[in-house]
Amino acid sequence: MQKAEKAVLKSIDPVWQQMRSEAQTLVDAEPALAAFVFANLLSHDTLEQAIIHRVGSWLDHPDLPADLTRRLYTSALQQKPALGLIFRADLSAVIERDPACYRLIEPFLYFKGFVALQAQRLAHALWLEKRKDLAMMIQSRMAATMNVDIHPGAKIGRGIMLDHATGCVFGETVVIEDNVSILHDVTLGGSTNVKGADRHPKIRSGVLIGAGAKILGAIEIG
Repeated sequence: MQKAEKAVLKSIDPVWQQMRSEAQTLVDAEPALAAFVFANLLSHDTLEQAIIHRVGSWLDHPDLPADLTRRLYTSALQQKPALGLIFRADLSAVIERDPACYRLIEPFLYFKGFVALQAQRLAHALWLEKRKDLAMMIQSRMAATMNVDIHPGAKIGRGIMLDHATGCVFGETVVIEDNVSILHDVTLGGSTNVKGADRHPKIRSGVLIGAGAKILGAIEIG
């Protein structure tokens, strides 16, 4: 394959192209939402840019301005480009597993569980960089605006669906592997107050956790 052909293939992003097509159809059908859709999706060149903008808008506060969040996320993506693949896996997870989701744009525009996941991914990146106060500020804003409280230290895989997500609380040493689905009002909590201990559940690949589940302690769900 010639280099030019490889470059063309690399530039193809079917998920983003599908989202832009869905967004244009939405604007044509509901012009009242045109400004909202344009600002959050159609004005951006890539899915990564759009998600950075969306997370910043959700978390925006005088103490954590949207522009600061977007700069932090842009830097995180530069250091870990694979985050873009994770965004796409999370979107695909929702449309594949949520029977109430019919378009890729729906989780992005309307489902706070998807946005909360992407906010936590930024907080986790900052946590690993030892920028713990910024990470905890993002956690605090996520809890305030979305009623989803995920500690920045929690390790979360790709292809995750947080359905509704209201009332979800995940602790510091939680591990969630790939392709997990979690419904609303789920607690992944600790059973000890020993600082530095492994205190929280380990959720293995492919698990579904139903609404209202309370899972406490360093136990494995597989």
